[in-house]
Amino acid sequence: MEGAGQLFHKYGIRSVSMDDIARHLSMSKKTLYQYFKDKDDLVTTSMKVLLEEEKEQFKAIEKQSVDALQEMAMFTNCMRKNMKDTSAALLFDLQKYHPNAWRVWTDFKNEFTKNYIVRNLVRGIEEGLFRKEIDPETMAILRVEQVEMAFDDRIYPSSKFDFRQIQVAFFDHFVHGLVTEEGRKTFLQYMEQENDTKTNSILPHEN
Repeated sequence: MEGAGQLFHKYGIRSVSMDDIARHLSMSKKTLYQYFKDKDDLVTTSMKVLLEEEKEQFKAIEKQSVDALQEMAMFTNCMRKNMKDTSAALLFDLQKYHPNAWRVWTDFKNEFTKNYIVRNLVRGIEEGLFRKEIDPETMAILRVEQVEMAFDDRIYPSSKFDFRQIQVAFFDHFVHGLVTEEGRKTFLQYMEQENDTKTNSILPHEN
């Protein structure tokens, strides 16, 4: 599943065959079929395993973060790392050719991810970092839809846009729409730390 996932993320799902996967892993295609009924089974199972791993990452972030803004920054940075080598065709291929795997992904997005963001926004309001008049569920739905929208070639054609840069722009705009004055200062401090390290990470470093 790991080897197949590397190919899917880099080239998209449709363009990768079971022959390609077997060749990549230096094994026979017959061996693959001992464990997976077909390519759709492999894609769906890989998606389930991947998302379970992401759940554990996000739960750890929730426990480790010192405030809601750091949690949001860490959460978004984790998503960016996971998408670093991802082909823009991945979600399109899932939706069109692998409905079972697509359902797994949308359930994760609409349930786990949305609820995670709701908790983060409620936390930020309580900490005085996010404006108290925002509606957490409305904003959480907006955020998860932004992630998917960046992959939509009809809206942001890959010939013109890099979906990773779009995600960064979405995050920056989203945060500035949420924060109080105190939250804005905290966010800028985190961004200043990012610039000092000269990396692409938005994860603040501890002193």
